[in-house]
Parts: sequence; structure tokens; C-alpha cells
Amino acid sequence: MIQLTATVRWNRPVGPGCYRMGLACGAAYAAAMPGQFVMVRTASAYVPLLRRPFSIYGRIGPPRHPDGIELLYKVLGRGTQAMARLADGDTLDLLGPLGRGFTLDPGARRIYLAAGGMGVAPIRFLAVQLQALGVAPEACHLFIGGRSQDDLLCRDDFLDLGMPVTVTTDDGSAGDQCLITDPLETAIQDQAPERLYACGPHGMLQCVAGIAARHRVPCQVSVETLMACGMGACLGCAVADADPQAGYRHVCIDGPVFDVQQIQL
Repeated sequence: MIQLTATVRWNRPVGPGCYRMGLACGAAYAAAMPGQFVMVRTASAYVPLLRRPFSIYGRIGPPRHPDGIELLYKVLGRGTQAMARLADGDTLDLLGPLGRGFTLDPGARRIYLAAGGMGVAPIRFLAVQLQALGVAPEACHLFIGGRSQDDLLCRDDFLDLGMPVTVTTDDGSAGDQCLITDPLETAIQDQAPERLYACGPHGMLQCVAGIAARHRVPCQVSVETLMACGMGACLGCAVADADPQAGYRHVCIDGPVFDVQQIQL
């Protein structure tokens, strides 16, 4: 875990109220892994009392010597409003990389990725890392869903990687009008993957966990939750352990990535 001042390289809108921010931070976060996150504090006139957690969207810079990270975020409150106002050359304070990321299987011959809304951030980082480890593009299949086409963030990034992409929206403005878990389960029934990875709203992850259990597919999910510290001190990001006698796990240090058999969703 490293705290540092990062410099904004770019801060670009990618959808209504959504931005991609590139941050220069030297080699400090070169070892960041898909599923890990950072806690962010801006240096604007309005400084929230607490940092904000953001999944790492990817590493940036030379492939062998990355010198920064990229974040994907949505403007929801004054903290992210302050982030949206940052220009190239501005700075913010980072703490990370934090948490446990995905367990990668470079030998897998079929992998399904499921992303809902802002859950696309760690899934995109995962897709890039899998390819860097030698997983063929056609071995991965992305299932991405949102309320409308405005919520289908950065799907072109996955198409650029050469992997098949299935799209759904709640209102039918793009792809099929259904939940993303519908075509996901159909695909699993036709041809089960060796690995299933997912990130998205809680209801989506509950459904994914049920699908994985029914079809006995190994599955890891990245859990989205509010955090106050990101280091296990506040105990505010608790999720129930799959074993009721075991109590709780904490998303910031035990996750945010869990095997679906570890927790109660």
C-alpha cells in the first residue's frame, strides 16, 4: 500500500456523467492487479472528509514499465464533482493498490466475463491482463448490461481486444431487452466456461452466483460497496460469510474479489 500525489494526464467524458481519468504515479502501482482499488482524495476547495474508493480500470504507460493507472468513475456527489473538474496537470492524493484481486487462470480455454454498469472497470482490467498472460481473445466472452445504452461504458475497449461481446439493456435501447444474466445463463447451458468473473450491482451478483451454483461453474465476483477507510479499520464494508458461524468478511481487505462460495450475496 502506497500513498502518493498523482498527476492527472487526462480526464475525459465517456458517457453522461461518466469519466476516464489517467493518473501518472511512476512505478508505484506497476504491480496493481485486476480487482484491486484505490482510495482517492482531491485537493479541491471542497475536500470530503473521507476518501472515495475506485476500482482500477487499468495500468497505463509502456506495457513492461507502466507508470500510471486509469480510473473509471461516475459523478454522483460533491467528491466526484470535484474529480470531474480536474484538468491535465492537476493532482490528487491516492492510497493503494488495496484489496484482493481476481485469481487468474492463464490456462483456461473458455472464460466468461459479466459486467453491469460501473462494474465494467475491474472486468476491463481483467480482460487486458488475461490477454497479457497469453489467453486468446476468442477464449473470453464479455456479457455487458445496463439500464440503457448510456450505461454501456467503454464496450469498444473489449471489442478492440478482439473478444466476443453480448449486450443487453433494460429498456432495449441497445442489444436485447433483458437482464444480462439471461444470455449469460443460456451461454453457460450451451457451453460452460472454466471460469466466470463478474462485477456489477448486488442483484446482478446474486443472480450470477445462483447461475454458477446451478451449473457448477467456478466463479469470482468483485463486490461493490461503500467504504470509509479501505484498510479494515472502520469495519463498515462487512459482508456475511457463507458459514453463519464464521461471522463476517470485509470487502476492503478480504475482497473486493471473492469466490461466490465464500460469502452470502
